[in-house]
Amino acid sequence: MNGNTQQLHALGQSLWLDNISRDILVDGTLARYIAEFSVTGLTSNPTIFEKAIGEGTLYDQAIADLARHGKSGEQLFFELALQDLRQAADLFRPAHDATGGVDGWVSLELSPLLADDTAASIKAAATLHKAGDRPNLFIKIPGTAAGIPAIEESIFAGVPVNVTLLFSREQYLAAAEAYMRGIERRIASGLDPKVESVASLFVSRWDVAVKEQVAPKFHNRLGIAIAIRTYKAYRDLLGSARWQKLSSAGAHPQRLLWASTGTKDPAAPDTLYVEAFAAPDTINTIPEKTLQAFADHGKVRSAMRFDGGDAEAVLLEFRREGIDDDALAARLQREGAEAFSKSWRSLLSRLSDKSSQLAGATSP
Repeated sequence: MNGNTQQLHALGQSLWLDNISRDILVDGTLARYIAEFSVTGLTSNPTIFEKAIGEGTLYDQAIADLARHGKSGEQLFFELALQDLRQAADLFRPAHDATGGVDGWVSLELSPLLADDTAASIKAAATLHKAGDRPNLFIKIPGTAAGIPAIEESIFAGVPVNVTLLFSREQYLAAAEAYMRGIERRIASGLDPKVESVASLFVSRWDVAVKEQVAPKFHNRLGIAIAIRTYKAYRDLLGSARWQKLSSAGAHPQRLLWASTGTKDPAAPDTLYVEAFAAPDTINTIPEKTLQAFADHGKVRSAMRFDGGDAEAVLLEFRREGIDDDALAARLQREGAEAFSKSWRSLLSRLSDKSSQLAGATSP
């Protein structure tokens, strides 16, 4: 067991892998990360699957088989994705069982084309979770204006949700409110309040977005300040009377998850965001390259403060530099949704091409 990654677990943080591919399942890499690096879950998104399916030939037989059975487009993709995620979910099942369902999760994203369609998102979340046939499968729903009511309804329906594409404290709190409303409705209806959820705050994109607009002394500081501010809101919420009432009824907290934590700036430390976000009762989902770097030379110097530290002072400095963090949060969420939609269309196009090629190769 790697000592560096164990430091995070000792602090009370879960370490998840921000990747999924048939390669790491087949060659034992994911099993090794679980055994050696204390990885207890993973996340996926359309961009990750586009890369996984587009490279190599490991998916070819499954694509050909599904195509012969009339599967195409989104239906074909979700069949492929669930094949991978069921296998990964089974690897994480011991962690899931050992923590009473708090840890050991894998995540599948709704079609990004549903980001502005509440009713379709609710229906798709229920359908995909049932098709997944694993108790430790999260359905990822974006924390957009249309996604927030879909999150509440899905939680009320008993569907575990990973809220994705959150970029600010305010967006996180909207997601947390939706989660709590769903749980409160379950309690009022006499249903089990234990429906798990995480809220994923994307971080490094903040620093990429402002790099060319601020002096070098401000580089790689904005994302961390946003995260610390959000962590304070999370801790405040867990200490609130409203949450304590839900906790007393048996509900589990919607855990805060740090996403987009690979360092994008080559001049910055490759473990920058992992070290900065060492925080109890959170999850850090990190790319393979960053996981390997932290296992090799990462250090946990101190835990994130509950009181927000100097986050507000740092954000004030950025506002003086002309950065409107509220407007930027909205822009980043919109751009994130657009990027996933672009990857989604590219993925479906690639699957269509592969299906045609494989059908041609097997024709008499």
